[in-house]
Amino acid sequence: MHSKSYSVLVIDDEESILKLLERELATTERSVETASSGRTAREKLNKKRFDVIISDIRLPDADGLDLLTEFRSMYPDMEIILITGHGDIDNAVEAMRIGAYDYIPKPFNLDRIELVVERAYQRSCLQRENRTFRHSKTSTPPSKLVGNSSVVKHLRYLINKVAPTEVPVLITGESGAGKDVVAQAIQNASNRSDKPFIIKNCATLQKELIRSELFGHTRGSFTGATEDREGLLGFADTGTLFLDEIGELPLELQGSLLRVLEARRYRRVGEKTERCIDIRFIFATSRNLTQGVEDGTFNEALYHRINVFNIQIPPLKERKEDLSLLAEHFLGRMAANFGQQPPAISDKAMQALLAYHWPGNVRELRNVLERSLILCENNVITDRALPQELVAKAAERRNAGNGIFSLDEVEREHILRALQFFNGNRLHAAQALGIGRKTLYRKLEKYSIS
Repeated sequence: MHSKSYSVLVIDDEESILKLLERELATTERSVETASSGRTAREKLNKKRFDVIISDIRLPDADGLDLLTEFRSMYPDMEIILITGHGDIDNAVEAMRIGAYDYIPKPFNLDRIELVVERAYQRSCLQRENRTFRHSKTSTPPSKLVGNSSVVKHLRYLINKVAPTEVPVLITGESGAGKDVVAQAIQNASNRSDKPFIIKNCATLQKELIRSELFGHTRGSFTGATEDREGLLGFADTGTLFLDEIGELPLELQGSLLRVLEARRYRRVGEKTERCIDIRFIFATSRNLTQGVEDGTFNEALYHRINVFNIQIPPLKERKEDLSLLAEHFLGRMAANFGQQPPAISDKAMQALLAYHWPGNVRELRNVLERSLILCENNVITDRALPQELVAKAAERRNAGNGIFSLDEVEREHILRALQFFNGNRLHAAQALGIGRKTLYRKLEKYSIS
């Protein structure tokens, strides 16, 4: 599905040709801008992205073939059409060899130019889609936002409000709570739903190549760079970039990302020319970024820039009324993959699922159900098909209803109260609890406290 509107840049030193092509090619679906020199063309490309360029092969301050090589290197999925005069056919053939989409000899036919421009744009769209697919083909599509609780209804309200805008979104919540599902829902409801949606977990970025992976690089810019390569920003251009676990991005890269957000420009590793980008940014984290700012591990300016619109996802234990719907949703998908009918869940098994505290949130629920589907008998999931540690933990929590709490539950609640008293300051909380900071971090991880 291609965008309904696109942009064309015409480069020629003859004013009459610029006016003619601008008048004849401009439509409600196609905007046309002009440049009378190579320098002006570069200035326009630094400010805006174009889908198709029409350029004279001879310009007063530049060679059309040099511009072709330069612009194609900057924007590999942008198509370039050259206008040639009498005697320039050899150059036109060379232009096709090095990447021009087509050439049009003077005097030209306007109907032919119209057709060539439209076909060039279609090829530009196809190349962009193919490049996006190659980059994202290993990604697993997240599931839809399931539930009828007041919490989920509020999440849908926030998503529908922010999706049509262009503001950055920061999704926060415990690991496994469904931040990727919310990000996908924003993309689906946005004006960029038919554009690239690039997903990257910052914790998986290779430390040695992280700048190249984010910005891309040019051939020979470092050892092993044997070819030009796009980064995440290039793949996401015109679409949406979802950076999960943004708190894991190294501090030295955070300043560079901040500049991208503010200037809407970036430079590939080894490249001198800056590129313009048009990207919607969505971020997610299970870390406390406010604490990271305080600790000096997260750039304060970047935090305020990405935290324009925050969506907090509550843990599963705070929306247990959605659990049966989630179970039905996951089991339906899994059973279909196994080629069988969705199983039923016995009352005793459902009681155990509802009593469990789900430290791994929705992700843990999905994994438990997948295991139980394999172990179920007569297409019914009983408590025997559930992990026994889950059944035991659920029994402990049922006993808590009689005023009996496990020591782990008492300790977790005490830590939460300390953090609340000191407004999330972990250093002060650790001192008040009489434990070291590292010990506190271990306990926070143990009890799934973010």
